Amino acid sequence: MTTAFVLGGGGVLGAVEVGMLRALLERGILPDLVLGTSVGALNGAMVARDPTLSVIERLTELWHDTSRSRDVYGDRPLRTVRRVISTGTHAYSARPLSRRLREEFGDLTFEELPVRFQVCAASIERAAEHWFSTGPVVDAVVASAAVPGLLPPAKVVTDLGVEHFLDGGIVNSIPVGRAAQLGATRIFVLQVGRIDRPLTPPSRPWEVARVSFEIARRHRFAREMAELPEGVVAHVLPAAGTSARDDSLRAHRDFDGILRRIDATYEASVDFLDGLE
Repeated sequence: MTTAFVLGGGGVLGAVEVGMLRALLERGILPDLVLGTSVGALNGAMVARDPTLSVIERLTELWHDTSRSRDVYGDRPLRTVRRVISTGTHAYSARPLSRRLREEFGDLTFEELPVRFQVCAASIERAAEHWFSTGPVVDAVVASAAVPGLLPPAKVVTDLGVEHFLDGGIVNSIPVGRAAQLGATRIFVLQVGRIDRPLTPPSRPWEVARVSFEIARRHRFAREMAELPEGVVAHVLPAAGTSARDDSLRAHRDFDGILRRIDATYEASVDFLDGLE
């Protein structure tokens, strides 16, 4: 049996995946393969580097540090406006994210990880899904987390030359099909809860893109789940304690709220796994 952890994208809601990881690791469920998209690439890199319970404490510390700092999405409003005007493409610099990741991972490469790990990003030049599986881990995670409009496209040297990448959620937000293609027979899907929320028609211009993206990502996930080969079992772990209000960057500053969501998701995942047994 080959076990895969599939960690989906979800921005500031990605903390709930920590609760899922805790529930899995406490039961001795360890991955042979880890796949990550966007914030799931960050969480996935952590567990691929250290697939033990000690990673839960480190992940919680990282989420705490991020919630208390002004890094990544913490520029002053005037500076953000100036960047949008000057670049025309993004509101925040990618340097703080890159710096924090390099502090955590250094020059670690995929080849050095004890668990097989792959990261999804969207190639601009090829208009295609790209999977990082070799080379520096930080470059791949930054590329996978380059949220359109918030962060600039990530420039990475690949086998095809210099390419620019955007958030992997654009092309494959919850890559369960990829896990099956790579030989996984037991898949645990770690997702942030958005796939369970009912959608309503957009009523404001800025809601159109969000609703459109949700339709696309949910459609692909449902299709891949339905098309899993015979003999492959996928378990979708439940996200608890989240709502649409938690999507905002302001919610990311509330560490007490983050802890509550982690704990609530952990408890829900424990109940779910107990049901499987």
